[in-house]
Amino acid sequence: MSRQERVRHVLETRFVQRAIILVIVINAVTIGCETSSYLVEQIGGLLYAVDRIALVVFTVEIAARLYAYRRSFFADPWNWFDTVIVVIALIPASGPTSVLRALRILRALRLVSAVPSMRRVVGALLAAVPGMASIIGLLVLMIYIAAVIATRLFGDIVPERFGELPYSLFTLFQIMTGDDWGNLAKEVMEHKPWAWVFFITYILMSTFVALNLFIAVVVNAMNDAEASPSELQTQAELGVVKEELAAVQAKLDLLLARQDPPRPKGRQPARL
Repeated sequence: MSRQERVRHVLETRFVQRAIILVIVINAVTIGCETSSYLVEQIGGLLYAVDRIALVVFTVEIAARLYAYRRSFFADPWNWFDTVIVVIALIPASGPTSVLRALRILRALRLVSAVPSMRRVVGALLAAVPGMASIIGLLVLMIYIAAVIATRLFGDIVPERFGELPYSLFTLFQIMTGDDWGNLAKEVMEHKPWAWVFFITYILMSTFVALNLFIAVVVNAMNDAEASPSELQTQAELGVVKEELAAVQAKLDLLLARQDPPRPKGRQPARL
């Protein structure tokens, strides 16, 4: 076994993978503790040391993976994801790049690539993007039309909510999330009692239809991305059956070859 294969074998062991996950979790906790001035005064040196050790571990891991997989390292998008996060952490957080110090918490996102179940969830969400884009476009169009109508109808009644199109767009987005829409509707209905028709229709179309379609697309993509245990068992059984059929076919070919020896070239079958 070559040195490259040994490094790859070590990286793929469960112990190393769990150790990397543990380092990611500890580093995320220490970065969160640095937001407390009290903890920084008490154990600031320890927090800084843990942060530096974690960064060294991440850098060594990326270098080892690059050495072990060579060109195939760049074929995996998750490797690019981890590399970008580590490179951002290596940039000195001083001067013009001081804002990058706040981005150190992005290292916690490495849990997504380190934990297979999280990776499957993100992959399912990415697979659902085309369907979600269509639903988001429909939702945006619906909010825009409702905002234009609300500005025309209720702009003079509640100008701070519907006086201008941007105000109406924000207010309708707020209503879509279910935030205090009842009080707003009552305030408008004091001047226009029929306004409940607009609000109920909008909520039914935006929240109960569009958002539920959005959730349905995501759930469907996750179901497609992750096979159920019964499907996995069926696939395994089919693989075993194919192997057995291939073995039987090979035995039949061997028996036929033994029972039907080749005929001499010079002899012809007798004619009746």
